[in-house]
Amino acid sequence: MEKSKLDELISEWLDGRIGAADSVALQKHLRESPEARARFRGLTRIDAVLRTMAAGDDQFLPFESAIGAESSKSQPQSGASWGAYFATSWLYVALAASLLACVGLFAYQAGKTSGVATKLASPIVPKMMQISSKEKKGAGYATLRRAAGVQWQDGFKGFREGDILPAGILEIGRGVAEIDFFCGATVVVEGPAKLDFESDWSVRLLAGRIRANVPPAAQGFVVKVADSEVVDLGTEFALEVDSNNVRVAVVDGEIKLRGGKHDGQHLTTGQGKLLKGAELKSDFVADLSTIGDVGRLYDAGQKECFERWQACAKKLKKDDRLIAYYSMATAADATRTVSNLAATGKLLDGKLVGAVAQAGGRFGDTHSSLAFDRLGSRIRAKVDGEFKAFTFACWAKIDRLEHRFNALLMGDGYEDGEPHWQIRNDGKLMLSVMVDAAPSSRDGVDEDGNWHHVYLTPVVWDDSLSGQWMHIGSVYDPKARLVRQYINGREVSREKIKPEFFVDSLRVGAAEIGNWGQPFRESPDFAVRNLNGAIDEMLLFKAALSSEEIMELFENGKPFGY
Repeated sequence: MEKSKLDELISEWLDGRIGAADSVALQKHLRESPEARARFRGLTRIDAVLRTMAAGDDQFLPFESAIGAESSKSQPQSGASWGAYFATSWLYVALAASLLACVGLFAYQAGKTSGVATKLASPIVPKMMQISSKEKKGAGYATLRRAAGVQWQDGFKGFREGDILPAGILEIGRGVAEIDFFCGATVVVEGPAKLDFESDWSVRLLAGRIRANVPPAAQGFVVKVADSEVVDLGTEFALEVDSNNVRVAVVDGEIKLRGGKHDGQHLTTGQGKLLKGAELKSDFVADLSTIGDVGRLYDAGQKECFERWQACAKKLKKDDRLIAYYSMATAADATRTVSNLAATGKLLDGKLVGAVAQAGGRFGDTHSSLAFDRLGSRIRAKVDGEFKAFTFACWAKIDRLEHRFNALLMGDGYEDGEPHWQIRNDGKLMLSVMVDAAPSSRDGVDEDGNWHHVYLTPVVWDDSLSGQWMHIGSVYDPKARLVRQYINGREVSREKIKPEFFVDSLRVGAAEIGNWGQPFRESPDFAVRNLNGAIDEMLLFKAALSSEEIMELFENGKPFGY
């Protein structure tokens, strides 16, 4: 086996990219060649040193000494042994594991083959790089950066901007998507297309067209097609797979072809190859979407959604069931007011308190929202009157749920008939209306002596939805004796109002959006409930909207890509 081929296989093994056939070939060669085993030990030492350097550990073996098996410089200075040199470092553990892998190869030769190929196909992961059992875990190799006109194939859920894309098959019926791999490579995919996500450094294109843009940090990114692999060497390249042909072309830079009839060949800017089939269309890249094309399509889609929402909002303002309508884009820096757009007028305007920050809205640069990340941030408002029903609706973007309770809209002191609308730290939406705030001897009073009931949904938010806009709605309907709650227009829970928790004289009074400071208390202590995220729009109705009306609010106000 040539030295370059050996180095390539060892590199694949270290990166966890080696295939089954190559794994077997590498094992065989290492068993038969002492020089190959020495090369393997040298390269794994180099890999371990580089991992230590990347981790910021300055207690590593001098780089030139890591090449031990390849040069006379391999001996540790002052006669120290390798074991002694590494004895106090995790690096020794990684090196020992590498050598044990080689020992495993001889066990394979002796007939003890169970699990050896699997172990060789997996990279050594130093303990410091492993995920702690105490950490939250995610799963996936890439994120959806943007999508325009995408129709996901049957069986695949609709993904939105920022979603983590799972391992395995992803199929797009039509449209164009921009996908960021964790390694840094960006792939533009045109539907219809079918991909198999194998790692954050490797994807197999089963059908369709893609354009890959690979920065220096992602060099080595691999796209597999048919019986070939396209290996990036710092480039932008395009691939097309249809029922008869597989084509590759280099837009800029250089790639290496691995496997198939062109194994080992390099292609540079402007060059292309037919990897399968009988026809090479030299111009197939000309009409292939770029990252810029995706951006323009996405911005046009957002503009269309924004204009649709503006037209609907204009009509909505006139709805006589509206108590208050706050669009956070109306927040004025000079007066620190958030205008009430409902017919109830300026008396219900909100006032910014604390470090409320302007943030991007759900329609991108054409719109804005308000963020409540700082402890004291909130909107104060006062809503007088008594009502016979409530519907709350808002667009919110949650970054994290780090508090026990995270406020959406809260009556100040939680008096009789007043609402508390918030999200619990387990991701459940919760609505409650106080029935009796006076001290009570009834069974079931809360820790403060209050009599109320909390209406909870199943989990509607988790870390995978961080930073993503969602439409939230809750309906308190005393006439129907029912509480209904909604996410993105769809009902997620309904619960009967039991007689002992029934109240039909509802009020809001002084209230807060995005926080709850309990200003009636003389103590400086307050519950920390600021929403770590942003709110774009908040509506309060004095009627129980139907499920169809909730869905209409979502459909008319949703951003592009929903």
